[in-house]
Amino acid sequence: MSAIVGNRRSAWSTWAARVAVAVVCAWNLSAAIPFTLAPARYAPAFEVSGVGGEALVRGMGILFLMWQVPFLPVIWDPRRHRACFRVILAMQAIGLAGEAWMLATLAPGHAVLRATGMRFVAFDAAGLALLAAAYALARREPVGRASGPNAGPRSMA
Repeated sequence: MSAIVGNRRSAWSTWAARVAVAVVCAWNLSAAIPFTLAPARYAPAFEVSGVGGEALVRGMGILFLMWQVPFLPVIWDPRRHRACFRVILAMQAIGLAGEAWMLATLAPGHAVLRATGMRFVAFDAAGLALLAAAYALARREPVGRASGPNAGPRSMA
C-alpha cells in the first residue's frame, strides 16, 4: 500500500515540476517570439530605435529562444535530466542577478528603461522561485527511501 501511495506522490511531484518548468519556459517564449518577429514594437522599451534597435531586440529574442533549449528535456523528464535542470537554474539566477545589477546601476532619467528592467527582474525572480520549487519536487528519490535492484531493507538504526 505504501508503495502505491509513494508512486502516486512521485508521479504528482513529477507532473507538478513539469508544469512549473513549462510555465517558466512559456513566460520566456512570450518575450522571445515577439522580440524576434516584431522587434520595432519593443525597441522603445529599451530606448533604442531604427535598424540598429530592431537588430538588438531581435537578437535578444533569438537569445531567449536559444536559452529555452535545456528546458525541453527537463519538461520531458525532470527527474532524469537533472544536469539540464541545474543549467536552467544557473541561467535563471545569472539573468536575475545581471538584470538587478543593470537596474541598480541605471542612471536617473530613464523611466521607460527602468520600468522594462523592473518587469524583467520580477519575471526572472518569479521564474527562479518556480524553478527552485520544481527542482525540489523532482528530486530523484523521496528522502529516506532507497529503490532499485540493490536496495536492501531499511535499517532501523
